[in-house]
Amino acid sequence: MKNYSNIFSPTDKNLKKCSKILKNHGIAALPTETVYGLAGNAYSNRAVTKIYSLKKRPKKNPLIVHFDSLQSILKDTEQNPYLQKLYRKFSPGPITYVLKLKKKSKISKKLMNKNGTIACRVPANTYFRKIIRLTHAPLAAPSANISNHVSPTSSKDVFDEFGKKIKFILDGKQSKVGIESTVVNLVGRPKVLRPGKITKHEIQKVIKHVTKNISKEILSPGQLKKHYSPGIPVFLNQQKPKPGGALLVFGKTKLKGKNIFYLSKSKSLDECAKKLYLKLRQIKKLKYKTISVTKIPNQGIGIAINDRLKRASS
Repeated sequence: MKNYSNIFSPTDKNLKKCSKILKNHGIAALPTETVYGLAGNAYSNRAVTKIYSLKKRPKKNPLIVHFDSLQSILKDTEQNPYLQKLYRKFSPGPITYVLKLKKKSKISKKLMNKNGTIACRVPANTYFRKIIRLTHAPLAAPSANISNHVSPTSSKDVFDEFGKKIKFILDGKQSKVGIESTVVNLVGRPKVLRPGKITKHEIQKVIKHVTKNISKEILSPGQLKKHYSPGIPVFLNQQKPKPGGALLVFGKTKLKGKNIFYLSKSKSLDECAKKLYLKLRQIKKLKYKTISVTKIPNQGIGIAINDRLKRASS
């Protein structure tokens, strides 16, 4: 029986306890609407170094910084013609903006890109934003998992990754979106660096001339070729499982058995996204040798789902 004594409910007392840890350069795992994040004070070099070390994350892979409002983003970043338009439409929510950092900003240089930009997000999760306000600092928070592993969508997923290495995990139940945020680079001509729930098409309705990213430069999380891996081989666009393997199904199948797992019988892409990492973890725990996945429509949030699966199968 696992001892989850480092998982805390979101009471006012526990939120204050969490902010105290973060003020003292410590690390905490926090829920967002996308996935759970491994949070540390973005002004603290010590905290940022701890995040990279805990995750075993390559130094070239930058971190997303979480703020509590548009005003707090503007304190640390240079003026941008697109930011306020997109913020009014999509934030707080599952979207991240890559912006130029002000020279006088106290944000740790350890989490920046080489070109002086940072990835900024205001999460929809109210507990996370309250902790930012209590800490009086933005929080660097990549997904709360070992680098390249499947992102966690529950507090127990985080525990499975780190055990007691993290002293404070805030329980915010299951993440509502289930996959990481859309990342859009607003420096120069806007580019979508990572697809998410908010699509390129939706962004183009607010600001025109949004392009795909063709540069190989790593400007935000989610751009590494191998990522989101459950630790066993993943095969895409399959109709049946491999011997000793499991099948992840979008829609319905006539196949039956304990090795058949459904992402959404009703063909809901939102339900599919919410269950994706949950099912990948479940199948790995059940010790299947491989994961085969039926075809998923490449539209809406399905673009982001297929992006994650493609990287998981690399």
